[in-house]
Amino acid sequence: MSTEDAEVDAVVVGAGFSGLYMLVRLRELGLRAVVVERGDDVGGTWYWNRYPGARCDIESLDYCYSFSPDLLREWVWSERYATQPEILRYLNHVADRFDLRRDIRFSTRVEAARFDEQNSTWTVSMSDGTSLRARFCVMAVGNLSEPKRPDIPGFTSFAGETYHTALWPREGVDFTGKRVGVIGTGSSGIQAIPRIAEQAEALFVFQRTPNYSMPARNTPLEPGYVADVVAGYEGRRRMARESDAGVPFPAAQQATFEVSDEERERRYEEGWARGGINSLSYAFNDFFTDEEANQAAQEFARRKISEIVRDPETAASLSPAHHIGTKRTCVDTDYFQTYNRDNVTLVDLRKQPIEAITEGGIRTRDRDYSLDCLVFAVGFDAMTGALRAIDITGCGGRTLTEAWEEGPRTYLGLAVAGFPNMFLVTGPGSPGVLSNMVVSIEQHVDWIADCLRHLQEHGLDRIEATEAGQDAWVAYVNGLADATLYPEAASWYVGANIPGKPRVFMPYVNGCGNYRRECDEVARNDYQGFTLTTADRVGTSA
Repeated sequence: MSTEDAEVDAVVVGAGFSGLYMLVRLRELGLRAVVVERGDDVGGTWYWNRYPGARCDIESLDYCYSFSPDLLREWVWSERYATQPEILRYLNHVADRFDLRRDIRFSTRVEAARFDEQNSTWTVSMSDGTSLRARFCVMAVGNLSEPKRPDIPGFTSFAGETYHTALWPREGVDFTGKRVGVIGTGSSGIQAIPRIAEQAEALFVFQRTPNYSMPARNTPLEPGYVADVVAGYEGRRRMARESDAGVPFPAAQQATFEVSDEERERRYEEGWARGGINSLSYAFNDFFTDEEANQAAQEFARRKISEIVRDPETAASLSPAHHIGTKRTCVDTDYFQTYNRDNVTLVDLRKQPIEAITEGGIRTRDRDYSLDCLVFAVGFDAMTGALRAIDITGCGGRTLTEAWEEGPRTYLGLAVAGFPNMFLVTGPGSPGVLSNMVVSIEQHVDWIADCLRHLQEHGLDRIEATEAGQDAWVAYVNGLADATLYPEAASWYVGANIPGKPRVFMPYVNGCGNYRRECDEVARNDYQGFTLTTADRVGTSA
């Protein structure tokens, strides 16, 4: 891109699901937009996370764009839960179909973004030494895109091969004949472990905290079935948009103990047989709010683990104790069955903590494990990490890191007071990671695009969340969370996986449908909670 393109209307950071759709909508508004992407192609999290077994945990027919009927008809998903390669092919198809690459700068990292109060513009500085000036800046950086770095003593001393699930080699890894250690049993580890076990001579899984995982029951999709779904897709997507989790399932109408023990067991068994992330949570409406109700679902899940895993001690180590669902529930294919293999050993770090990584492997309190390869499935600095990795400076020279020193504060999860003309896609304070991300992404991008159209139509070019609006939203989101069991878990939802990160429950828990209605109401009420003005007349409130 030439220096003549240094001034544009909007800069979008990130070329995953959010950034690609944002570019489509900005073009529709007639705005000149540039997307900046650190990878050398599109895909976002699906570009980086190429580890074996990587799949989406939302059904592929719902984890896709709905803005183009033609796109829906021409792309035929092959499986109930799409693999990473298939999702990446889909996003490449989208980029090609809508000719998006001509406005994307690849292999370029955004290092800083600074707001010029006098001109109401953003200057975005990049790793190649260039910069862009734009009226608007959209942070489409993703919620799970800043990998957590291993913080185990001796990490750099290991002489073997090391891999991070979120930074997997494009050419793949052959573990045949190798002694492999996997650290971490979150979603990435639970997906990767069964596939690595099929290759490795010996696999040692180092588990600090066991996780609940539901069977995927993945199956190929018959083309006829896909065609029928697409034919009725408008109604299916409407149900997803109005649901809590962004998926087309009706909400449960009964509480856990309003039915007999036999009926409760039948519903749990039915959900387990159906599979998917909502296998148990969609059975009853008090899953996330009632201690005893959640305990009943926990006991069912732990019983299933003990039925699958033959060794009682291993089964006990794999059985979680936290409230089910308050940490991200995983979806797996043969995860628990993998521990019945002769070449797989579970190392329970609650019983024998890691003391250090050594040149030859891992030393725990009880013994040394000799390894050829180490796989770190240790997750992400979720929701805020990718934003804080950029030096973002707003009004008065205040950085976003300073503004979020005690935890993230946003208005609607879309904007931050003191940072005019900057939008977040699925930021903290929105349903984001508690939902089907694509449904939430489309809702946010559409809201942002409609907001920009409103500014155009009214001769305005500056919008900023007010402190009062933001304070009220933060208090409201916190109150919603406090009425549930979510904040009780030491999860990445509260930043507990990152040392020193403020413990704040970040997502909005009241569901996609309610959230959508609240965002729409803000827009209908002349963008209540925002200040809208022209660049040369700052201070006029809407």
